[in-house]
Amino acid sequence: MTTAEDNVKKPRGRNETEEERADRMWQELIQEVRVAQMGVQILFGFLLTVVFTPTYRDLTDSDQAIYIVTVILGAAATGALIGPVSLHRIVSGRRVKPQAVQMASRLTHVGLVLLLATMTCSLLLILRVATHNPYVPWLVTGILLWYLLCWYALPFWTRRRHTSR
Repeated sequence: MTTAEDNVKKPRGRNETEEERADRMWQELIQEVRVAQMGVQILFGFLLTVVFTPTYRDLTDSDQAIYIVTVILGAAATGALIGPVSLHRIVSGRRVKPQAVQMASRLTHVGLVLLLATMTCSLLLILRVATHNPYVPWLVTGILLWYLLCWYALPFWTRRRHTSR
């Protein structure tokens, strides 16, 4: 048998000040950014070497265009994902951590979208060169959908399903 007290919803979340919350969120964000930074930096470094290989000259104009777009996307993703570090360094000690966390979070979201585009274009280029298969666009679309499911659909579904209003 339930009592009236059992039916009263208990507060969820943490009992923390705005500054404590900003500190916690900053630490969580930096851990997330470290993972994404590692991936984008390795991918970008690899992309930068391709133009110096003899095979690059054999690429079709379309493949060279895909390569250039991919490098530009990789450079933009790198900038966005390293941005939170610079932001923190410049505003550290200025008592604007909540605002810095919000801006760093936005940069991270942009960086992840750019990383998604970079990875998709990289995959497209690699599969076009490696296979010359007419199914390449379908394969890349399938992987893109997988990325979208893992990076956006499942997190948004989880947020919607498990977040109180």
